[in-house]
Amino acid sequence: MDSAGEMAAFVEAAKRASFSDAARALKLTPSALSKLVSRLEARLGVRLMQRTTRRVTLTPEGEAFFGRAQRILDDIREAENEAASFRERPRGLLRVNVGNSFGIQQLAPALPAFLKLYPDMKIELAFADAHVDLIASGADLAVRIGPVGDDRLVVRPIAQGRRMICAAPAYLARRGMPKRPEDLRQHDCIVMAGMASLNRWPFRGGTVAVAGPIASDSASGVRELGLCGLGLIRLSDFAIAGDVRDGRLVPVLEDWHTSESVPISAIYPAGRHRAPKTAAFVAFLQQRFGHRPWRLDGTKDGK
Repeated sequence: MDSAGEMAAFVEAAKRASFSDAARALKLTPSALSKLVSRLEARLGVRLMQRTTRRVTLTPEGEAFFGRAQRILDDIREAENEAASFRERPRGLLRVNVGNSFGIQQLAPALPAFLKLYPDMKIELAFADAHVDLIASGADLAVRIGPVGDDRLVVRPIAQGRRMICAAPAYLARRGMPKRPEDLRQHDCIVMAGMASLNRWPFRGGTVAVAGPIASDSASGVRELGLCGLGLIRLSDFAIAGDVRDGRLVPVLEDWHTSESVPISAIYPAGRHRAPKTAAFVAFLQQRFGHRPWRLDGTKDGK
């Protein structure tokens, strides 16, 4: 058996704390499973398990190896099942959690094309800017903006966004165009409530702490407040590119602003990739948004 088989034998024995129980689960004899684990230990040159007649326990080296090995095996199953899922016709209800800005500005307009490809599917969208517990919510999939940081979830990259600083023409006519980052201290900036890290805007040479008379906990709310001329805003390009293109918002401080990359990912609990509907939707997202269709010619990449 190959190294993946040895790893599977070790992981199963570790989970069940028993060679005999693990052997039954893998349809092997206990002696065959023991040989696989011993072969793995010999190849690695470390002891991964302590065996007694009643119980199997992990050594410190085994504990470290177990988590990584389990993720590797999950990835192998993920790849195999994802490929196999394309034999089946995607159908049924897909529950999708998505942030307001990306969901309204980008995902919703793309759904007619998806449903034309897969007429046997239905989509249920839940809009929320706050990061919800995907497993507890019962959603099949989420489109997450920013880092994920949850080992229970499978992460599939979709695209990268870039943040921009903009204001409505009416605001700039009233307050003037900022020329340098320090000018922001004399301007109204619409900030994200409860997200202090997003309220220090980065520029060449350092950051500027911004403030204003109004804040919102929603990126869509910040966008609407900016469109109303209440102040300067800093949002991802996918949320405001259409407004910039149509002249409703005007980019400012482009030569000074250093925009960090904003990852856009599809995430779902391990195991739900087996559904053809999930695999089809992730593939559609990657094809539709991977090239950043909202990108404006001449925008700064912050590099």
